[in-house]
Amino acid sequence: MDLRQDRITTLHEFNVNKKILFKTVSDCCVERPVSIVMPMLYREITSDALVEIKKGLSKCTYLNEIIIPLAAQNDKEFNHVKKFFSDLKIPHLIMWCNGPKIDQLLYDLQREGIDLVKYRGKGRDVWLALGIATLHSYAVALHDADILLYNETIPTKLVYPIVEPELDFKFNKGYYARVNTEEGIMFGRVVRLFLYPLLEALVEKQQKHLYFVEFLQSFRYPLSGEFALTSDLARDVDIPGNWGLEIGIMAEMFRNVISKRICQTDLGFYDHKHQNVGNEDQGLVKMTGDILETLLRVLIEVDQVEISSEYLLAIRVLYQRFAQDCIRKYHADAHFNNLNYDRHLEEQMVEDFSKQITISGEHYLKNPVGTRIPDWLRTISARKKIREQLLDLVMIDNEK
Repeated sequence: MDLRQDRITTLHEFNVNKKILFKTVSDCCVERPVSIVMPMLYREITSDALVEIKKGLSKCTYLNEIIIPLAAQNDKEFNHVKKFFSDLKIPHLIMWCNGPKIDQLLYDLQREGIDLVKYRGKGRDVWLALGIATLHSYAVALHDADILLYNETIPTKLVYPIVEPELDFKFNKGYYARVNTEEGIMFGRVVRLFLYPLLEALVEKQQKHLYFVEFLQSFRYPLSGEFALTSDLARDVDIPGNWGLEIGIMAEMFRNVISKRICQTDLGFYDHKHQNVGNEDQGLVKMTGDILETLLRVLIEVDQVEISSEYLLAIRVLYQRFAQDCIRKYHADAHFNNLNYDRHLEEQMVEDFSKQITISGEHYLKNPVGTRIPDWLRTISARKKIREQLLDLVMIDNEK
C-alpha cells in the first residue's frame, strides 16, 4: 500500500470506515450544506451507468440538492431526462443548458458585455450549474454522469475533507485506478500517454522550475472530472469552454488556493465510457489538443514560458521519447498483473497525440489570448441577481 505524501495532501483508502464517513458528512452538512453538480449529455440517458448513479445519489440524504446541467436538443429529450430522475429521492433540478429560457438569458447578458453565447459544451454547462449551486450551499462536488462503478461513497469522499471542520480543505481532487479488472484492460489513456509525458517534456525543455507543472505532477490523476470545492472558490473561477476544463480548474486552484488547503482523495477503482481515439475534431485527440492549448496559456501566465514553433517542435520530440518510456513501463505493469495490453495500439495513440501537439500548438500561436468563461463574481457585478434569475428559469422548466 502506497502511503506516500507529497506537496498535496493525499487521503488514501486503506482503513476507511464508510459508516463513520457517511455519518460525519451527514452531521457536518447541517452547518455546511452541499450541492452536487453532474453534467450530462442526453445520449447518456440510455447508459447502465446512470441507473447506478441514481441509486447511489438517492442514498446521499445529506445533500442539499443535485443539479444536473443537461445538453438536450428539444423538449422531448429534456422531459425524458426529467422523467428518468423523477424518482430521485434528493431535491434535484434538471438544467436545460441549451434550452430556450437559458439561451434568452445569455443573450440578455451578451448585451451587457458578458458573452456566453459563443460557448457550447461541458465548460459552459458546468459554469451555469455552479451559479445555482453556490446560492445555498457551502460546498459543491462535481462528477461525471458515466461512472460505471458508482456508489454513494464517491460524493461522500469528495465532500468529506471540505465539510469536516477539523480538516477544512478548500479543494479536493478525486483520483482512482483506471483499470477494468474484469476485462483486464488499463484505461486512463490521455493521462498516461499524453499528460504525464508532456509534463516531463516541458520540464526537460525548460530546465528550470515550472511551478504549475510541478503542481500538476503532485496529483495522482489531474484530469479527473471528480472534485469538490467551497462555494466561494466556485464563484471565483474562470472556466475554459472546451476539454481543457479540468486543467483550467487546476490552474485556478493553483492561483487562488494555498497548497495546504488542497487535497486529493482515493476513490478506488473507477470505470466509465471510453471515447474513440478520434482526430483533431473529436475524441481523445481533440481532447489532448484542448488540454495542450489551455496548458500553454497557463504556462505563459504563471511561468512566463516563451512559446514558439521551435519550442513546440522540441516539446513534440521530447514528448515522444517520454511517452515511449511510459509505454515500456505500462507494458511491464500490465504483464505483471495479467492485463491485456496492446502495445502497438498505445504506440499509435502516442503518434496521434504527438501530431496534435503541432496542430494545436500552431493554433494556439495564432490565437494566444484565447477566451475563458468569465467568473461568476464578474457576472454578478454586471447583473446583481443573475443567479436568482437563472434559478427561477430552471425551476419553471422543472415544474412543467
